[in-house]
Amino acid sequence: MEWASESGAVRRHRIGGERRDGPAATQQPEREALAQEPLADACGGGARTRKRSGEGGGGGASRGAGTGLSEARAALGLALYLLALRALVQLSLRQLVLRGAAVGQQGEFDAHQARDYLEHITSIGPRITGSPENEILTVHYLLEQIKLIEAQSNSLHKISVDVQRPTGSFSIDFLGGFTSYYDNITNVVVKLEPRAGAQHAVLANCHFDSVANSPGASDDAVSCSVMLEVLRVLSTSSEALSHAVIFLFNGAEENVLQASHGFITQHPWASLVRAFINLEAAGVGGKELVFQTGPENPWLVQAYVSAAKHPFASVVAQEVFQSGIIPSDTDFRIYRDFGNIPGDNILAVLKYLATSDMLASSSKYQHGNMVFFDVLGLFVIAYPSRVGSIINYMVVMAVVLYLGRKLLHPKYKTATYTKDFFCGLGITLISWFTSLVTVLILAVFISLIGQSLSWYNHFYVSVCLYGTAAVAKIIFIHTLAKRFYYVNASGQYLGEVFFDVSLFVHCGFLTALTYRGLCSAFISAVWVAFPLLTKLCVQKDLKQHGAGGKFIAFYLLGMFIPYLYALYLIWAVFEMFTPILGRSGSEIPPDVVLASILAGCTMILSSYFINFIYLAKSTKRTMLSLTLVCTVTFLLVCSGTFFPYSSNPASPKPKRVFLQHITRTFHDLDGNVVKRDSGVWINGFDYTGMSHITPHISEINDSIRADCEENAPLCGFPWYLPVHFLIRKNWYLPAPEVSPREPAHFRLVSKEQTPWDSIKLTFEATGPSHMSFYVRTHKGATLSQWSLGNGTPVTSKGGDYFVFYSHGLQASTWHFWIEVQVLEEQPEGMVTVAIAAHYFSGEDRSSQLDALREKFPDWTFPSAWVCTYNLFVF
Repeated sequence: MEWASESGAVRRHRIGGERRDGPAATQQPEREALAQEPLADACGGGARTRKRSGEGGGGGASRGAGTGLSEARAALGLALYLLALRALVQLSLRQLVLRGAAVGQQGEFDAHQARDYLEHITSIGPRITGSPENEILTVHYLLEQIKLIEAQSNSLHKISVDVQRPTGSFSIDFLGGFTSYYDNITNVVVKLEPRAGAQHAVLANCHFDSVANSPGASDDAVSCSVMLEVLRVLSTSSEALSHAVIFLFNGAEENVLQASHGFITQHPWASLVRAFINLEAAGVGGKELVFQTGPENPWLVQAYVSAAKHPFASVVAQEVFQSGIIPSDTDFRIYRDFGNIPGDNILAVLKYLATSDMLASSSKYQHGNMVFFDVLGLFVIAYPSRVGSIINYMVVMAVVLYLGRKLLHPKYKTATYTKDFFCGLGITLISWFTSLVTVLILAVFISLIGQSLSWYNHFYVSVCLYGTAAVAKIIFIHTLAKRFYYVNASGQYLGEVFFDVSLFVHCGFLTALTYRGLCSAFISAVWVAFPLLTKLCVQKDLKQHGAGGKFIAFYLLGMFIPYLYALYLIWAVFEMFTPILGRSGSEIPPDVVLASILAGCTMILSSYFINFIYLAKSTKRTMLSLTLVCTVTFLLVCSGTFFPYSSNPASPKPKRVFLQHITRTFHDLDGNVVKRDSGVWINGFDYTGMSHITPHISEINDSIRADCEENAPLCGFPWYLPVHFLIRKNWYLPAPEVSPREPAHFRLVSKEQTPWDSIKLTFEATGPSHMSFYVRTHKGATLSQWSLGNGTPVTSKGGDYFVFYSHGLQASTWHFWIEVQVLEEQPEGMVTVAIAAHYFSGEDRSSQLDALREKFPDWTFPSAWVCTYNLFVF
């Protein structure tokens, strides 16, 4: 490969020799080599020596050579380029998915009808499992609509309806691990099949229950509305189905996936299911995203590729979600783990699966993963991961050949390209590291002064604060290197060196991701292949004409695909992560997380633009502008200008707060009450704690911070879910005792010694629809087995045991047992257990709690309920 410039070390050596008196015999090889350079190099941007004599900002190539790139032109061009790409991404992400189909038109999805279903379901109000709203009113409405749909259905199809009330138990490793038990919860199951019946089925799943104090429109009534409309369209279709479609409207997903477990492990139709589509929501609004498929079912991806009219899918989302980074889970896990059936995340895809020949023998097509991604929502590209690995390694080999020729066979024998390359790699890594450190320092400081989450309602603030700081630091480090290390090097030569460095880094990531078998490696392949092709295409023009407007235009055009797709993914990631960081608990500083993500994105996006720093005449104005923006934003954030929360209905950003009016009773080994108190236990689900609440409700302040009961499981408080490790800051406001109309009852039924020298404790409990059971073994004792889950006790984070219990209407007494292996008897007993009863619905309200809740500002979402907590020692 021909080169347009020499090594910086060669030029430094030549200048030093030319300044000495006497013969310059040592310069003869360089002179001869220089004589061989085309004349165009001398006047059009070839390798030239230059002396720095006051050129600002690190300078560029010689003005006389025309290689100095205008800083204003470069900065403006890059800014406009990225803004244009961002506009394209925004246009793609915001495009309307729903079509205005005519009402009742056969074969078409009617968005207006789906909206009508949604309004009726949400008008019922909060639908907590076990409440009349969930178990009676919503079920009645669903059955009523299904009956109307059945009356309109085509004679080719048969509709069967079943209301299931399952009871069961299972353990799950979500939130550190816990065990779930459910009794008499509700599933509404509809089977649409050919008139002659079917032996195989595809399952569509939604849940109609909601969390307390919420109508649950997006999570997940909208999905149930969509499913009702899909059922209507398919049932009225004149096209016969090859297989059955089972619509599962489950009534206990917010109870940590209980209803889906009840269906897939107990319902007789579950054995027909060969694939499923799970409709779930995270946040408010946005496009439908396929974020999980599998396990190892490429045919499902192909079904989505063939049928989806508005695709939005990426294997990146799947691998991020399955990594556990996002603290959330869906029914997908239950169907995968307990049903051994594949899944994917509606009318076109479902219809395609119901008529697919592959559904009947889906197990035959379980052969590896798929690389899949959509292109701006227009279409989906999908291919087997093994093909992806071959492509990836071919791209790696191309880079090896490209760089190997330079590193092993430099044009000039005295050249030190290898040294310059590895020095450039070190400088690049230093710039990235220092930029990360810089934004982390800013993030930690912002968190310490109590201004965390300032970007939660104003995302551009995070870009102006952390993004500009990261970019400025990267430019600063490279400017120092350009000014003080590469003193006499050609701008073109350095630009090429640092392009090769970026190519090498991305190639390293590509190799590592491919080696680990991650399908997301296709992104690195895009970020290696297109820049390499661009480099080869523009190299001749750069050598002949220098870094002018034509070079910039062609260079940016060649980078269009990798940068467009990177921004597309980055924005989708931020739209997903921003709401999650608003409920990530009190222990994880969200600013540190977001700043780290932004720094990483800056490193990626800046990687192939670093060469512009060396091609440009100066970088002073760019650095000053970025520093000014960062400083002004920093001062505004520190002054509290950007309030984190919003009650705007179009884009709500609420602060989530849990209020539990509780009465706690602690018993000793003899059954005597040793402590009893009452109060409102307050938990904020984000890092700011109560700092924004105190000005509105003065009694909620740091003087009432809750103390941990060290000898009690989970600090002696009635955690609804085992999130104690995420939320360690909570408040306890003294309040009168609570008196539920039907208080919970818990008692030890029997205590017996087993033939294998363990102690079996049998309990019974009755109470409201939701209860939590906690266990802590004492020194010298272990919990060997119990009657819950699969029989093996599962610990939560911290070593205690957590059992989540719920029931529907008319549940029986809960009987269960635990077995304790005692190695060494202790005077304080062998085990401490506690049970919390959560009263979400009905008349068990607290006037003090309601009064406190009313004081909260409209930008908060306070979820409040009454609770009792009883602790016992055995």
